Amino acid sequence: MAGQKTDDRDAYIGQRIAEERRRASLTQRRVAQSFGMSAAQLQKYEKGTNRISAVHLEIFARMTGVPLEHFFQGMKRLDDIPPQGFAEERQQDYAGGGDWQALVDVLARHLSENVSEDTRRGIAAAVHALDRKLNG
Repeated sequence: MAGQKTDDRDAYIGQRIAEERRRASLTQRRVAQSFGMSAAQLQKYEKGTNRISAVHLEIFARMTGVPLEHFFQGMKRLDDIPPQGFAEERQQDYAGGGDWQALVDVLARHLSENVSEDTRRGIAAAVHALDRKLNG
């Protein structure tokens, strides 16, 4: 991107791009054509001379089948933001384990407090229809 100074992070990401490109048996020319640029420009990304755009990095990740975060894993951070960010901790997934009644109770309470009677009746009818479909 014009005007932005590159740093060690750009070189790190560029190195990972080159590694994944070779692993996927893609030529610089093939990748550059997908981006609508020259192979020389792609080479500058791979060397960290120029900073690759988020859009091009996302396209490249899809081309190689590598998750986007792969390009950042293990990269030295140059800021004081914690790796997990400032968000609350991730909620745990619901593990039903057979205690479906607790889920039904919570759902019924939520629907009673927040949804109109007509909508509740529609939801109940849909659940009954689903039960008939699944259980004959």
